[in-house]
Amino acid sequence: MGCGGSRRGSARCGTGSRGVRRGSKRLRSGSRGEGGMGEEGPHSPSMDCTLCSEGSPDSSPPPATNSTSTGALPPPPIPPVLYFSLSSDADYGDYQVPIPTTLDGPFKPVTVPLDQTFRGNAVDLPHTDPLLQTTAQGFQPQQISLSLSASHHSVSISWITGEFQIGDNIEPLDPNSVASVVRYGRFRRSMSHRATGYSLVYSQLYPFEGLQNYTSGIIHHVRLTGLRPNTLYQYECGDPSLSAMSDVHYFRTMPVSGPKSYPNRIAVVGDLGLSYNTTSTVDHITSNHPDLILLVGDVSYANLYLTNGTGADCYSCAFPNTPIHETYQPRWDFWGRYMQPLISSVPIMIIEGNHDIEPQAENQTFVAYSSRFAFPSEESGSSSTLYYSFNAGGIHFMMLGSSTSYDKSGDQYKWLERDLASVDREVTPWLVATWHAPWYSTYKAHYREAECMRVEMEDLLYKYGVDIVFNGHVHAYERSNRVYNYTLDPCGPVYITVGDGGNREKTAITHADEPGQCPEPSTTPDDFMGGFCAFNFTSGPAAGNFCWDRQPDYSALRESSFGHGILEVKNETHALWIWHRNQDFYGSAGDEIYIVRQPQNCPPSAT
Repeated sequence: MGCGGSRRGSARCGTGSRGVRRGSKRLRSGSRGEGGMGEEGPHSPSMDCTLCSEGSPDSSPPPATNSTSTGALPPPPIPPVLYFSLSSDADYGDYQVPIPTTLDGPFKPVTVPLDQTFRGNAVDLPHTDPLLQTTAQGFQPQQISLSLSASHHSVSISWITGEFQIGDNIEPLDPNSVASVVRYGRFRRSMSHRATGYSLVYSQLYPFEGLQNYTSGIIHHVRLTGLRPNTLYQYECGDPSLSAMSDVHYFRTMPVSGPKSYPNRIAVVGDLGLSYNTTSTVDHITSNHPDLILLVGDVSYANLYLTNGTGADCYSCAFPNTPIHETYQPRWDFWGRYMQPLISSVPIMIIEGNHDIEPQAENQTFVAYSSRFAFPSEESGSSSTLYYSFNAGGIHFMMLGSSTSYDKSGDQYKWLERDLASVDREVTPWLVATWHAPWYSTYKAHYREAECMRVEMEDLLYKYGVDIVFNGHVHAYERSNRVYNYTLDPCGPVYITVGDGGNREKTAITHADEPGQCPEPSTTPDDFMGGFCAFNFTSGPAAGNFCWDRQPDYSALRESSFGHGILEVKNETHALWIWHRNQDFYGSAGDEIYIVRQPQNCPPSAT
């Protein structure tokens, strides 16, 4: 493949991989951008320290750079205080180890040797675990969560009142029997503002004898509007007429959209589930104090269970003869209870995965996913909960659906065209796309399954200069070099697979380029387009074959470990990406790199 193939500039080839920074710790001093605290935060267990970071709305971001010369412009320097890390692997004394940047690439592919000891603990928490219980009584709120709207001045608060029912004779609760009210105000001021929303109940029904049906508690969604950017708020939710209000919780709004305005830290995780490894992942996420969480599909893994609560690591292996793919919906309730301490204060933005499809009677799908969370679909011009977009400071996020139609004539593709065309890169310089099933994964599991989606959409993302893509689905970590159409390209996105959140299916460990492990093309049908899109390569080192015979050039680093990532956008051109492994100490990094935009060399194509 080499370093050519760019339609917008020449590649810079690195010598060797500098993308692996094992067990490093970064310096935390110096400027951290505009996402810090504007008002002193409370010291409350329900708030944790997520909202207690240093800084203020008026603090200065890392300096942006301007060019005065003509022609090809040199890449702007990274602020020195953010450029170094301290490694815990060796004694460097006071030596500051530089963090690599994508300008040092493309990197030679690296596979971190497998440590089998860390595949364990991917066992689901039992329903009796204290972490999955609720202390709510009557119609007091439980499973409280936050999500963002399309811009900084609005958030949605969601919760559930009443208990689910499961069995043969279930009677749905009346969603109008409990009001949906949020009382809120700026921190250390009275909660004098009041917002109301709507409520619903959903059911998971199966038209087969012996299968248990489910109906949820009452799900409430309330949207708060007119909020100040980068401001700490306090709130309580529930029905005041029933004396059924929650404890006080806190959240911070996103900074205003602009080229010098970014959240401090964004946690990215996929395929989370509810296992003992999940608890380790969530503990690590919490310790990193994110301002926002992206969950790139596969939430509760309720579909690894029969309706009677019997579960298995592999549903099709354990239950090959069920008349429909069953689910045990209470796992969603357990997940919401477990996650509440984190996501009642830190907004979480979710996109669907294949484990969230959950077919039921009348060919309905994604009912639990679409009912339990609030999505800014309408505000972002989407007609579906399966794809939408939003801004977080100077970042425009596009949450795309890999488990729904994505062909060029379909609604999602047409919406994406409109959404990309509406982005002002002077206001939101960074374009970040997420969806569940990866295009550039080199693991045998799910190898090239999403090829039809790539064929349909890759040109569009490349045309508009998408900077970073986050995926899940494959239960391992992998970071790519910049790539377009399987060719190294300095203007292509960096693809990062983080499907290693901890679910009970365990980590993927086998690579498609290992001897005898290349899947047959016939094993990669497309469920949404019909037919096949993945064929043998026609050019490059793998020409004539379905797989490479070595780790592909576009794969910079891969490792089979559970973990999560943190994205810290510093300014218009530099973003720090850190991947944290669960087995490492808090604050350590399994991978870290500066992702550098070069808009002068890779301008988005004219529309």
